[in-house]
Amino acid sequence: MRSGGARRTAVAMVALGSLMTALSACGGPSERGSDAPASDPADDGAGRSSATTADPTRIPGVGDRLQRRIPTDSRQVVAVYGDGGDSADSTVVLYTKQGSAWHRARSWAAHNGTEGWTTDHHENDKRSPVGVFTLSDAGGVLPDPAPGTGLPYTRSAAFAAPRWWDKAYWHDFDYVIAIDYNRVKGTPPNDPTRPEGASKGGGIWLHMDHGSGTSACVSLPKPAMEYLLRTLDPDRHPVAVMGDRAHLQA
Repeated sequence: MRSGGARRTAVAMVALGSLMTALSACGGPSERGSDAPASDPADDGAGRSSATTADPTRIPGVGDRLQRRIPTDSRQVVAVYGDGGDSADSTVVLYTKQGSAWHRARSWAAHNGTEGWTTDHHENDKRSPVGVFTLSDAGGVLPDPAPGTGLPYTRSAAFAAPRWWDKAYWHDFDYVIAIDYNRVKGTPPNDPTRPEGASKGGGIWLHMDHGSGTSACVSLPKPAMEYLLRTLDPDRHPVAVMGDRAHLQA
């Protein structure tokens, strides 16, 4: 059950310093990256697909190490398949569980950190963290596209990208979903608290795409963000499973 069905809709005011801490992992001009077509998540990297022999009780392309970290009560997985360890291009697939079987619901071309992926993320390394992370909170500049349902949503002008950034990045945070890496669950996505310390980075989100790599976040087209905000359900315990294909398959 959702906690009393309460949803955060009031505009939250935060100090500029806290705002910049929260945004540091997500936006700003990047040096590399281009739009990538959605690809087969079951591709082994050599153009071969295991889709016809995949075990329906497992997320395709994910090895035992990360498969075991998916909570047993999770029935929604946002899988982020990075094209390569040093690539900013990725594919996001939403899987939903019915009975014991996972089903592919939607997929989108996406972007991750400009420098690719890491299993030991640190602030400003421009790499997205590999792992399995819960998805607990959402927010953004725009109103919740799914009022009354879905993840708790904080609407706030404080999410807006700084206007000294290039105009292409101004709408990155119109919608965001917090990836629960080094953050406190149950707080707005731009809460600057870092339980593991500032050096481990934070403020890592799913957010709107600007056509190239990010500082560590995963970015998707606006229709994808709207769909996820309408679809992700706290009662189904959604998680992100993310990384480059090699690390995912390990």
